[in-house]
Amino acid sequence: MIDVLVVDDDVRVARVHTAYVAKVAGFRVVAQAHSAAGALAGVSERSVDLILLDQCLPDGTGLAVVQELRRLGHQTDVIMVTAARDVATVQAAMRHGALQYLVKPFTFAGMRTKLEAYARLRRTVERGGEAEQAEVDRMFGALSAAAAPALPKGHSAATAEVIRQVLMKAREPLSAQEIAVQAGMSRQTAQRYLKLLERSGRARLTLRYGETGRPEHRYAWAANP
Repeated sequence: MIDVLVVDDDVRVARVHTAYVAKVAGFRVVAQAHSAAGALAGVSERSVDLILLDQCLPDGTGLAVVQELRRLGHQTDVIMVTAARDVATVQAAMRHGALQYLVKPFTFAGMRTKLEAYARLRRTVERGGEAEQAEVDRMFGALSAAAAPALPKGHSAATAEVIRQVLMKAREPLSAQEIAVQAGMSRQTAQRYLKLLERSGRARLTLRYGETGRPEHRYAWAANP
């Protein structure tokens, strides 16, 4: 179970974020805080794996909290969750070690995407050992995966998610037929969603030429769409 500290100056917003986290399998909120001091105390008083951290706090900033945590030797992971969207703040968050930056307002789906990506990253890191280039690319791209685009009428978000999971787990580009088999659907259905993901930049299309000279379309998840 991944233990989460929710930090937001607005008590009502903190409650909403807590409810979102509770709906994602494998996560639980162990505490809430509404100030910089409260955030630091929350990490000191209990074991916390991940902080969902607001930038604008009544007694300081989220970035100052991250800096102080690092100074004190805490390596707790941080995802900034804030309405601050100026480039300087985003860059500073990256420099100070925030894993991701989620801009308010957002939906539950936006939060879930970030948390599930974080969980995948933790599993990869916990396995340890050495990583091939494809695995390194997945690690660096895991938290930058954007939420799925709005789907055209007649498309299912659940089906698109199944195909996304197949692509993200693949160690090399796959054909539409290979993806269809792994996803448990027809090739025609897989092809339709793959074209949609490719057009939106979420999937990357490559061509592989066989003995017949006719190119085979192969797809891979785009780490940074």
